[in-house]
Amino acid sequence: MPTIGVLALQGDVVDHMRALEAAGARAVPVRRESELDAVEGLVIPGGESTTMSKLLQIFDLFEPVRKRLDAGLPVFGSCAGMIMLADEVLDGRADQRSFGAIPMTVRRNAFGRQVDSFETEIGIDGIEGEPFRAVFIRAPWVERVGAGVQVLARVPAGAADSGAGAGEEQGGRIVAVRAGACLATSFHPEVTPDARVHEYFVGMVRGADAGPVE
Repeated sequence: MPTIGVLALQGDVVDHMRALEAAGARAVPVRRESELDAVEGLVIPGGESTTMSKLLQIFDLFEPVRKRLDAGLPVFGSCAGMIMLADEVLDGRADQRSFGAIPMTVRRNAFGRQVDSFETEIGIDGIEGEPFRAVFIRAPWVERVGAGVQVLARVPAGAADSGAGAGEEQGGRIVAVRAGACLATSFHPEVTPDARVHEYFVGMVRGADAGPVE
């Protein structure tokens, strides 16, 4: 049973921990470097990416997390977590920092404001069975992917009528990607009873060689 941390500075920590436990992992909150050192994988939850960036620096966690990601620690970022993993962020604050773990361009709040939140069914490469019911809340989307980034899912054209140009690209906007040990989704899989995205991530952690820091 791998030990997977959930960054617990802001966001939907409890639901991510519940989903990880349902997926066969031991889930623990991460608020300090010693707790980060003890995990074999990390989830960066949704929330508000500019606030999360500030809190990571206030709690002296930004550099420790970045170093572990550079060393190959498996990570899953949902919504704001996706933004934190990008190497380029559009519509962010000038002082906002991200980890640059995935070569991609992400646009904050791309699908609109809170009132523009929506749900839709999507297919996700690597996840078998019926379509996944994805919940988008002030969600970003991916505008560019670099070398080595696998596109796992797109929102069907027209799924988010309020999102500006949501279906402009062929096949819809990119909402889930993987690059090596890094997984990111625009949507919030933790708010549904379907644990398949977390099962996918737990499988990534089991297949990695990124144990606790000695």
